[in-house]
Amino acid sequence: MSAASTAEQSTYQAETKFGRFTDFVDQRVGGSGILKEFGRKVFPDHWSFMFGEVALYSFVILLMSGTFLTFFFDPSMAETHYQGSYSPLYNVEMSVAYNSSLNISFEVRGGLFMRQVHHWAALLFVASVSVHMLRVFFTGAFRKPRELNWVVGGVLLILAMAAGFTGYSLPDDLLSGNGLRIIDGVIKSIPVIGTWISFFLFGGEFPGTAIIGRLYVLHILLVPALILLMVAIHLFMVVVHKHTQYPGPGRNDRNVVGYPLGPVYAAKAGGFFFIVFGVIALMAGFFTINPIWNYGPYDPSPVSAGTQPDWYIGWVDGALRLMPGVIGAIGSYRQHFEFIIFDHTLTLNVLLPALVPAGIVFTVLFTYPWIERWITKDNREHHVLDRPRNAPTRTAIGVAGIVFYCVMWAAASSDLIATHFKVSLNDVTYWLRALFFIGPIIGFFVAKRVALALQRKDREIALHGRETGRIVRLPHGEFIEVHEPLNDYKRYRLVAFESPKPLPAQPNAQGVVDRKERRRAKFSKWFFEDRVAPVTPAELESAHGHGHHAEVESGEDSKSLSH
Repeated sequence: MSAASTAEQSTYQAETKFGRFTDFVDQRVGGSGILKEFGRKVFPDHWSFMFGEVALYSFVILLMSGTFLTFFFDPSMAETHYQGSYSPLYNVEMSVAYNSSLNISFEVRGGLFMRQVHHWAALLFVASVSVHMLRVFFTGAFRKPRELNWVVGGVLLILAMAAGFTGYSLPDDLLSGNGLRIIDGVIKSIPVIGTWISFFLFGGEFPGTAIIGRLYVLHILLVPALILLMVAIHLFMVVVHKHTQYPGPGRNDRNVVGYPLGPVYAAKAGGFFFIVFGVIALMAGFFTINPIWNYGPYDPSPVSAGTQPDWYIGWVDGALRLMPGVIGAIGSYRQHFEFIIFDHTLTLNVLLPALVPAGIVFTVLFTYPWIERWITKDNREHHVLDRPRNAPTRTAIGVAGIVFYCVMWAAASSDLIATHFKVSLNDVTYWLRALFFIGPIIGFFVAKRVALALQRKDREIALHGRETGRIVRLPHGEFIEVHEPLNDYKRYRLVAFESPKPLPAQPNAQGVVDRKERRRAKFSKWFFEDRVAPVTPAELESAHGHGHHAEVESGEDSKSLSH
């Protein structure tokens, strides 16, 4: 900085008190330079990017409503008798935690509203994180240089579920207590160390006297702190890597087309926060959620029927319901899934459904960016997103994962499905067991065929225009349908995408094609064998030269579908 500019800065005097205060702070921390640089960051404008904002705003609402609830909740499992205004439970023995939850609902002004705001915001937080992750997956936003940010998103999803489960268990009502009993059973099914972990967590034999206080510490301190850390890392990486954008004219991997953070995007984001807050407040005011007074205090002896955990944990419960108790029967002999090994009971009918499906989902989730990069050998930076239809195999994998999850989620309500539709519970279970295995396969093939069909449709529209439904007769007697030509912007969306071909096995530095490379080549063939090539400039020129109704011929390399 020159001497003249330094002197000018030192002699500047703001006219208002607030201006003088901000100038004082700026001269000591240099905030104006940071705000100027960050305010010029450009963010593209697309509705699908709002899911990440919904997740952030719902988490802020969770922090605010949770702080209010903390003032009135007592996380104690000591026994007391209810003396509040809800007469059906008057003088009933219960824990202090459940008693304080009832007091928040019926005694504290606005307490029930804040409880429901907190619960609805929690459901929306997990849902928005999940949908945001799906958007990132289907559009290929996880590719280089964003692999680590994808991992951060996966950790955020796990932490969101952990925050939801720990909060769901705090009221110590019958519903949440049954959920804890399922968790206790899963923990005890772990060989050798399961019982020790259960005793440590519950402070003795289930239900113990310490679990609510320990979950409370996790729920209000450790898990939110980790979520805040992951959010900060995620936003930092978004700024460093710049934002992804959908394909369009003038958009490439070297720029970002959109609006600057300040003032346009900041104003829109601020307004969107109040929209999210308003929607959650309306849901909390008009729709009851988790009416703990209907369930009563937790008692290990009864089990209530027709109950399910929140949707983000329900899939684990559904996997437990789908697991058969026996392998098979030979006459009167039944082979159970329990084995005694070195005086230790191995309970596979609990351990396998609780750990294996979740292990498969999260292992694939965390490793997929590197799996796809290994198959494609694509180490370039990608800042322009894919349309899901233009990556049919990836889209099909995502749909298969969604079906895999939804089958287990539906199984968590198998009893309600049976009673509401008046069908046999055993039949519902058998059908869901079959869908557990064949559902993802069907979903994969259907999604891939649909994506390829949409690509072919895009190809026809790019070459011949949109069908108008108007039939005209030419002077020589031929009847044709008039097609409406596309403008350049819409045509660009249909033709500007990459369609890689299968990559054959490549020899290494020693000129040898090893087993790993042959395996990669097989995966590459499976990944890219069915492909629809983008329309070439020559094909566009030929289509426009012969009229929109003419048949377009293409060379061998430009065939619509290759095998």
